[in-house]
Amino acid sequence: MKLFASFFVLFVALSHVGILILEMFYWDHPVGQRIFAMTPEVSAASKVLAANQGLYNGFLAAGLFWGLLKNRHDVKVFFLSCVVVAGIYGGATAKLSIIFTQGLPALIALVLVLLSSSKADTD
Repeated sequence: MKLFASFFVLFVALSHVGILILEMFYWDHPVGQRIFAMTPEVSAASKVLAANQGLYNGFLAAGLFWGLLKNRHDVKVFFLSCVVVAGIYGGATAKLSIIFTQGLPALIALVLVLLSSSKADTD
């Protein structure tokens, strides 16, 4: 169970690295414009804001990698909880699909982390 939980945490962390790359480096390029369904004018006007968002996604990924590398249950729970909240907020305010693309994988990982730790406590 712990290995399965770690796999999901890794998936969420890598997803946020991907989001960082898209938002910081490809927002104002045809790739980012296509992925985020933006016109060149909209992407140019929001490039600085997107880079800021990308940086925050990088911090989420860094926290998840830290939790994995140091095997810190508390760190994984904290950062996964942050991703779940961000996914819900993003889905409610920006685009509904964010709940499913960011929030749901983090929620699954969080549940698995919590289950794997409670199972370890009873063993």
